[in-house]
Amino acid sequence: MRALVVYCHPVEGSLCSAMRDAAIHGLTSAGHQVDVVDLCAENFNPVMPAEEWQFYMAGEQVQNPVLRRYIELVQRSEILVFVYPTWWSGLPAQLKGWLERVLVVNVAFVFNEQNRVRPGLKQLRRIHVISTYGSPKLYVQIVNDNGRRILSRALRFCGTWRTRTSHQGLYSLDTSTSESRQKFLSDIEKKTASL
Repeated sequence: MRALVVYCHPVEGSLCSAMRDAAIHGLTSAGHQVDVVDLCAENFNPVMPAEEWQFYMAGEQVQNPVLRRYIELVQRSEILVFVYPTWWSGLPAQLKGWLERVLVVNVAFVFNEQNRVRPGLKQLRRIHVISTYGSPKLYVQIVNDNGRRILSRALRFCGTWRTRTSHQGLYSLDTSTSESRQKFLSDIEKKTASL
């Protein structure tokens, strides 16, 4: 299958970059064809300008060639894997902006004849979310883990009833050990190899 890894962290050599690499290795070892989007390295601008918003509101096709590339990657992917740190109980700004600028009408969703929203990513089979959290798991659950909810719940409805979601989180990162981080990386590779 075709997989797209969407990665968002500003520091190459960080734990998140090792998480990205583990996911890529797991996917490729399973025989998937893998594309990677590195939002920070690509200096992705999360802000939707007024002209782009007007296209969005009119339901017109995105004209920006950078966004078109991302759209084409998403539209041909059967597996989406998101790798990012959870900051302020949510997604990093670049990743949130990427969702808002790329997963637009006639891409992630369409309107039918009755003007009802319907899935636009019918080829999508799996969404896998991988993130780190500075806080313990209980605290993250209390504040709702908004990033995971967006990707595992809201985005899931852009696929079909067969689209499955999964999640891997490293909680209490601030007090984690080298061994726990290494185990997490190994678990990522195993999980993504089974997608």
